[in-house]
Amino acid sequence: MPGENVRKAIAGFELMRGLSVDGKLDADIVSQLNDGQPVIGPYIIAPDDSADIVPEIPKDYADQAKMEHLGYTSVAEKLAERFHMDVDLLRTLNPTAQFLPGETLDVAVVGAPRTGNVKRIEAHRKEGQIIAFNEDGAVFAVYPATIGSEDNPSPSGKHKVNGVARNPPYVYNPKINFQQGKNKKKLTLPSGPNNPVGTVWIDLSEPTYGIHGTPEPSLIDKAGSHGCVRLTNWDVEELSSMVRPGVIVDFDK
Repeated sequence: MPGENVRKAIAGFELMRGLSVDGKLDADIVSQLNDGQPVIGPYIIAPDDSADIVPEIPKDYADQAKMEHLGYTSVAEKLAERFHMDVDLLRTLNPTAQFLPGETLDVAVVGAPRTGNVKRIEAHRKEGQIIAFNEDGAVFAVYPATIGSEDNPSPSGKHKVNGVARNPPYVYNPKINFQQGKNKKKLTLPSGPNNPVGTVWIDLSEPTYGIHGTPEPSLIDKAGSHGCVRLTNWDVEELSSMVRPGVIVDFDK
């Protein structure tokens, strides 16, 4: 049976097309999705795909702070994010792959990133979605999201985008953030896709809050955040290219 992520994807497609939103894959939706283009295509692993791979990412922030870069831990993880896939799906589609240069993989055909100008963003906690609107007020993009948690709720009301930081370091401060392990001192973690805020931080006018990426895309809307809005790295990279300082981010109650 279709899971919750599939339902949300269909609902987002319906919303963007101005259709009645029920999240169900009926004949009309199938016909609109069927544009004759392949959804899976080939990719030949390049020699530089194995660059910047790190052996592992320790769980403890104090150990992460000692690293130079919080990069991908395997070529499979790197390519899964590049093609907007769960790494388990990538491995399932390519069961004999060794992920070595020269190998041809079956990967998702993702197309070019969406471009344009986002005028306003809505953050819907219950639906686990971020909805971006263009200057005409039309729905421009819909992204699955983790929006706070019961213990660490996200802010309510309207806030503004202050700016965008790409490949940011992460400053851990237990006095204003949260307690991670036994770490009670301020730590600066290096940048990288496995950084706690991923590859992009969209800073909001509410202090310490932002829209950011994640080191674990499979947990989007499956595990709570510490109050911020968490997207996959590929979604926050796309969104960040379309926002400017002053864009309104409206959190529902």
